[in-house]
Amino acid sequence: MQEPIIRPAREGDIPRVGELLRQVNEVHHTIRPDLFKAGARKYRDDELRVIFRDPETPVFVCEDGGVVVGYAFCVVQIHENDNNLVDGKTLYLDDLCVDGAARGRGIGTALYRFVLDYAKRIGCHNVTLNVWEGNDAAFAFYRKCGMKVQKTGMETVLE
Repeated sequence: MQEPIIRPAREGDIPRVGELLRQVNEVHHTIRPDLFKAGARKYRDDELRVIFRDPETPVFVCEDGGVVVGYAFCVVQIHENDNNLVDGKTLYLDDLCVDGAARGRGIGTALYRFVLDYAKRIGCHNVTLNVWEGNDAAFAFYRKCGMKVQKTGMETVLE
């Protein structure tokens, strides 16, 4: 059996990536139905085409047996001449997903390590991401990968 392959996303991956985006949205909708629509996804196909072609928003997919079973959406953030931040480059991990049927096989960890290696290769200082409160599985996964809390976002919901 072949090992899973992690590679840059391409246009032919859009239908499968779209399915995985729906899975992620469903997790978020379950946690925060006041913010996330049921049955939706973060990006339309035309938006994915643009994202996949932009070197500042690299997307990597994990393919297992010819099927995309996970992805990592990244955004390169460059801080230069900021009033209070030192100059540097960060890789923001915008979204990481492993198909629900493929979890527990190390695919998420492999994607995360691939992203770390990519960030090092392009000269990033760090890798950052956000986790929604209530997404305990994601929080535990990233902790297990060695991530630490950098900052906390807070809100007051006005009804």
